[in-house]
Amino acid sequence: MKRLNRHDFPGAVYHDRVIQFGEGNFLRAFIDWQLDWLNEHQGTDAGVVVVRPRNRDVSDNLNQQEGLYTTLIRGLNAQGEPVSESRLIRSLNREIQPYQQFDDFMALARQPEMRFVFSNTTEAGIAFTETDRLSDRPASSFPGKLTQLLWARYQHFDGDKEKGWLIVPCELVDHNGDMLRTLVLRYADLWQLPQAFKRWVDTCCAFYNTLVDRIVTGFPSESATLETQLGYQDRFLVAGEVYYQFVLQGPAALFDELKFAALAPHVRHVDDIAPYKAQKVAILNGAHTAMVPVAYLAGLETVGEAMNDKQIAAYVDALLRKEIIPTLDLPADELNAFADAVLRRFRNPFIRHALLSIALNGMTKFRTRLLQPLLMSHEKTGQWPQHLTFALAALIAFYRGESADKSWPLQDEPHWLERYSKDWAAVSTEQLSLFALVGRVLSDAQHWGQDLTQQPGLVETVSQHLQRILAHGMRDALSQRR
Repeated sequence: MKRLNRHDFPGAVYHDRVIQFGEGNFLRAFIDWQLDWLNEHQGTDAGVVVVRPRNRDVSDNLNQQEGLYTTLIRGLNAQGEPVSESRLIRSLNREIQPYQQFDDFMALARQPEMRFVFSNTTEAGIAFTETDRLSDRPASSFPGKLTQLLWARYQHFDGDKEKGWLIVPCELVDHNGDMLRTLVLRYADLWQLPQAFKRWVDTCCAFYNTLVDRIVTGFPSESATLETQLGYQDRFLVAGEVYYQFVLQGPAALFDELKFAALAPHVRHVDDIAPYKAQKVAILNGAHTAMVPVAYLAGLETVGEAMNDKQIAAYVDALLRKEIIPTLDLPADELNAFADAVLRRFRNPFIRHALLSIALNGMTKFRTRLLQPLLMSHEKTGQWPQHLTFALAALIAFYRGESADKSWPLQDEPHWLERYSKDWAAVSTEQLSLFALVGRVLSDAQHWGQDLTQQPGLVETVSQHLQRILAHGMRDALSQRR
């Protein structure tokens, strides 16, 4: 069976217009997949040159298949029906390894048609390294490499205002575009580059704040069967879910030039990304965090099992509709549509998402994802939200680490593991009441940002839920909620 190459599998070729820092699965199933569709259907003509940002001796790179690879998009459509679609991606032209091909890397700055920069270098990638130098081949950090390219472009085109770049970081960092711009200008200061260059970066380049969302599972386990169906070998085959969202805050130029409007509503150009970030954190991440202890203590193992369980699915749905969505700022119909999509994603039969894998650092996740909706719901209604307080009680029960018939691993910060181990042992010997246990958890102002025991009625509400969970089991406790 032939491996993918452009001779045996001829097709469209696009001009180099995009530099992409990062060769990983996510960008290939997200950015490059979108650009490929836009190239075909909108005539965008956006060819991608991948820059591998880390110094690794990698012989197995995308050039072996001349940039070609396949995406396999699988999940549930808007009607809840399973769908699976493969696409041969032609938007990616080649890969450059800047540590071994520094001259080729710097030559990208001199290509007149080069216009866009996308990146995903992980959350740790947008960072400043004091020891980086302009003369390095290349600078060690991603922002340092980008500054090297921008300075070279500025020099080569003599500060031409039309040769600025639209720069789109996809790292999961708040205000990622603003942060990257700040670091580029910081490198300009470190390297004593002229003020005129800094003005060019400020006025002729644009840095976008972004929110990206798609589950990408990588190389599928059934690859041999898939390759037989496709008729070729593909070492870079990548699988992802049907759903995707790309929210961009910045000048309209990017949206217009790449014709992203054709991908609406999945791709949005907004004035303020914050409400969309809050939507994702509260609805998608928050539903995960609330679901995990409830579903696991009900005897389930995966997200899919939880969403196919009528009792658990009804609990998650009610938590979203009644208690989380009313606390968010976007229009209700938009929030409910997002919740519908989230619940479909949770039911994706092609993804096995273990509950215990999501349970990591559950205490911090509850604080960052669900505490604000819990407090805001109480502020709006004068009542403690029953689903959110139940989730908090279930989380405390989960950190017991065992039940009558099984035990499970706990992964969190050491001080939480030590505290729960000690306090649950004291509860088992009747040296500590459940009310006191809940009070000890909620009084940790360093963790919660405030002493939650000062919120009237909260300790009592959570303690009542916890008492029912321990006395009657998770399913009966769910049924007994008011």
